[in-house]
Amino acid sequence: MIWLTWRQFRGSVAMTAALLVMLTAALALTGPGLASGYSAGIADCTQDNTCDQFFDRFFEAYQLPFLAVSLVVLLLPALVGIFWGAPMITRELEAGTHLLVWNQSITRGRWLAVKLGLTGLVAMTAACLCGLAVTLWSGPLDKSAPDSLALMAPLVFGARGIAPMGYGAFAFVLGVTVGMLVRRTLPAMALTLAVFAAIQLAMPLLVRPHLMPPVTTTSELGRANVENFGIPPNGGGPAHMVLKSAVPGQAGAWVMSSDLVDPSGRTIGGAGDEATIQISTTSGPCAPSRAGGQGMDACMAEINRLGYRQQATYQPLDRFWPFQWIETGIYALLTLGLTWFCFWWIRRRLS
Repeated sequence: MIWLTWRQFRGSVAMTAALLVMLTAALALTGPGLASGYSAGIADCTQDNTCDQFFDRFFEAYQLPFLAVSLVVLLLPALVGIFWGAPMITRELEAGTHLLVWNQSITRGRWLAVKLGLTGLVAMTAACLCGLAVTLWSGPLDKSAPDSLALMAPLVFGARGIAPMGYGAFAFVLGVTVGMLVRRTLPAMALTLAVFAAIQLAMPLLVRPHLMPPVTTTSELGRANVENFGIPPNGGGPAHMVLKSAVPGQAGAWVMSSDLVDPSGRTIGGAGDEATIQISTTSGPCAPSRAGGQGMDACMAEINRLGYRQQATYQPLDRFWPFQWIETGIYALLTLGLTWFCFWWIRRRLS
């Protein structure tokens, strides 16, 4: 059975291995230059306190390859489920070879165990190596990425660490399960993609935020969490503020909510929303004649003195690896459940 499985599967293994070797080689060749450029830039910007501008320039220069390699890691498990998992049973059923294979000395359970074990192990290994290679390469970019593409952000988290290994194993067994139930290759491939995509969307939206209780903090307003602040040119009207989806002192955190609250504790605006600040703009620190340039700090201090604050709920960056292990464990349990179902179905219901 091992020899037969290898004969049927070696073409896919060779193609996948070749693609992984090319990807790893490209990352190995560009990674040292990326890391040295980041280190040199940090050393320079620390001296004149311009690291925010450096982060923007550095990430913008490498944004396209950053998104490309992340997309490769995200797509690999789905492709495993579609092209390795879904056809594994359906091609035997459509060709009628199951009547021969499952009626010889090899039992259905042993046939399925070898197929799942060998192919599933290769799928897990490929996804894990791809995810870890991209994680090592993208380290400098993850540190300089904007909030929407930070390491804990839903789009990036699934393309880092060991989570792709869990995705690959689950996608493969999901494809096998769907193939058993549907019995036709093309419909099984389409349904596998749809189900896997739905689960991958549900995980960051419904499950991941609750893997550990989120942290809720109240912070003063400043450059770290204020995106835009406007005062009427001639004074006399209210000031307007737009918050960032960021928490002071928590760079790289996954911010799930960021709200501006007034002195009474009432929410008056969320991240990206323009909120009205009730403060004098005819005189005092926030008057147009005094609030420009360095005077903006005094105006912001006055707003904080009045009691305006940012209230944020987030998952801190130091939970990245605990989340990776927990989420991988969830996918491992789902994979084991589907594997049990496959063995039960092939012995009792599939003929």
